Amino acid sequence: MGTLKQVRRRWTILCVFVVAVILVWINVTWPQPKAVEADLSTFYRVTPVAVAPLWGKQPVEFYVHETMAEMSLEQKIRSLLIINQPGMDVASLQGFVDSQQLGGFILMGSNIPSTPEELSGITAALRGNPELPRLIGIDEEGGEVKRLPYDSFAGADVLRNEPIEATAQAFTSRAQLLKSVGINLNFGVVADVSGDTASFIYGRSFGSDGMSAGIRVEAAVTAENPYLLSTLKHFPGHGSAPGDSHVGIPTSPLDYEYWKQSEGIPFAMGIVAGNPLVMFGHLSFPAIDPVPSSLSQRWHQILREEMGFDGVIITDDMTMLESSGIPEYSDPASNAVEALRAGNDLLLYVPSVNFDVGAIVSAVTNAVTAGTVSAELLDESVARVLTLRRELYSEAKTWIPPCDERCLIWVTY
Repeated sequence: MGTLKQVRRRWTILCVFVVAVILVWINVTWPQPKAVEADLSTFYRVTPVAVAPLWGKQPVEFYVHETMAEMSLEQKIRSLLIINQPGMDVASLQGFVDSQQLGGFILMGSNIPSTPEELSGITAALRGNPELPRLIGIDEEGGEVKRLPYDSFAGADVLRNEPIEATAQAFTSRAQLLKSVGINLNFGVVADVSGDTASFIYGRSFGSDGMSAGIRVEAAVTAENPYLLSTLKHFPGHGSAPGDSHVGIPTSPLDYEYWKQSEGIPFAMGIVAGNPLVMFGHLSFPAIDPVPSSLSQRWHQILREEMGFDGVIITDDMTMLESSGIPEYSDPASNAVEALRAGNDLLLYVPSVNFDVGAIVSAVTNAVTAGTVSAELLDESVARVLTLRRELYSEAKTWIPPCDERCLIWVTY
């Protein structure tokens, strides 16, 4: 026999040999994990895109996070305001949006010059930072409501009686026109259902029942989306609420279940089609919530949690609440606070004269400081809006259709 040292050496060599054999056997015979080629679009509903280096064009989420980190509370609040100022003087309009640090501007009739070329000059000045362009919105429905004298394409008053393809063609052409003059946001898809010819909304509605209106809403959204940001309005629906919300708070008798099976359908179909914004009307449904829908937490909960909408929520013109004549809604500052508390992301204003933007900002600032408006809720709104604006710049579109499985249950073809 060898020495103890030699025995240990032989055992060491033997152990190494055995381990090597085992490893070879495992590598040859043990089932290897198969490579998984995950289709991210299955989970995120978007086509995966290459991530740009952080020193070049940054991913949208990273950009928004970094931008928000540098914003004061006042700047965040101002970024949630879209306001009109009359006139066509480029320097004056640019000075207004820049000094107020607004998130966007809505074009009205007084802002529209006679030629597309002149309008392009105005919108270029309003957009500001090309890496985070402002939202330049317009009410360009066609037919009864349009701002551009050079929009000759059909509106809902005609399209409701035409084949669905006609809606797609008209809204494609209109969206191309708007994009060509620098407009990136259209408040142009009326999802209200109306069969009452005496209703002020009838000529702007795509149909007298939920499904006939809904299929045209879906076609309009699908047509507009490749060119600009499309908006559904006036949630939860003007059709069953007689009266004009510009001069009052129209009231609907519908309960939730009936609404869901009728006026809710076009909104659901527009959301399923990938519509990125929904505009809330100033409407009352006492059987659901007596508070005007634009200020109703319950209605925002329905849209977010029950319909599954993850996009941006904007109010109709907030000055309409003051024009209702109801004392409870006579204070614009209080209305702004309640609108943000309810869950709106953007507040829209088309003021007449002497509109005090600072008073709105101060009221919301105080509400956030006092905890009346959640700072977390405000940040969620700012993130949604900045994401929308950044997507207008980004070449790599990563916008996720603002809908999940919850909104699919609303639509029955």
